[in-house]
Amino acid sequence: MKTSSILRIAVLAMPLILASCGSKKKVVEQQAAEKTVKTVTTTGASMEFLKNVNENVQSSRFFTSKVKFTVEVGDQNITLTGNLRMKRDDVIRMQLMAFGFVEAARLEFTKDYVLIMDRINKQYIMQPYVQVDFLRNSGINFYTLQALFWNELFIPNRPSVTTEDLQKFTTHLDSGDGIILYEDDKMTYSWLADERLARINMANILYKDRLNGNSQLNWDYQDFQLLDEDVNNKVFPTLMNISLNTPKNKEVKLRMKLSYVGEETGWEEHTQVSSKYREVSIDEMLKRFMAL
Repeated sequence: MKTSSILRIAVLAMPLILASCGSKKKVVEQQAAEKTVKTVTTTGASMEFLKNVNENVQSSRFFTSKVKFTVEVGDQNITLTGNLRMKRDDVIRMQLMAFGFVEAARLEFTKDYVLIMDRINKQYIMQPYVQVDFLRNSGINFYTLQALFWNELFIPNRPSVTTEDLQKFTTHLDSGDGIILYEDDKMTYSWLADERLARINMANILYKDRLNGNSQLNWDYQDFQLLDEDVNNKVFPTLMNISLNTPKNKEVKLRMKLSYVGEETGWEEHTQVSSKYREVSIDEMLKRFMAL
């Protein structure tokens, strides 16, 4: 595969992974099957554990960092650098740089729309979540993505998880780990958390499609560090390993290594798209990705 093709995959893979559905539920189920797992109802120890996980979140409103971004497709890989900027309940933005100094793509998620900018080809997509099939069908919106980035529990199409919502989760406790599940007709959401630290180490989503096959997204968290100004001493994962499996395509793996983590403010929170860019459909960009 040519370097240019891998670069195009890198430009397109992140929005597809973030916006597609999937999970490591199979891994969680295997763990449960291989061990004698104690099932605990959402009362007592289980509720206390869920409350601790749900409350173990960053108090900061802003998050900024440099990113080393590696994408793997089959036996090919490419590494890009970039920036991650987030404002809670407002925007998630990733800027991906090619060759260390050229912005190849900008990915922006707000409460109202998804913006994917292909800087190389001067193309972009800006659509509300309900007009993107794989987002709408999976119940993924801005708040789901925010929870994945911020290492938090979530319920699809909800801005946050309240104490009352915790009754909707199922919890399994075993040997210091907690497996948390939330299910509906087509989706299974699962998390693996450290029981003592109430820290999420893995977030997983499974989209069940009887006609076309299931899709799986795995989001692993590692290397937790304190933010400089977090007064509550809450840590944040600085290494995120993400993988996407769909029925018809190769597994795509993404690795995000964060550095120079901080809480900077004053940056432009919503991108204004230049008139030099051509708006394309999500289908056109997906076809470009699938043809690589």
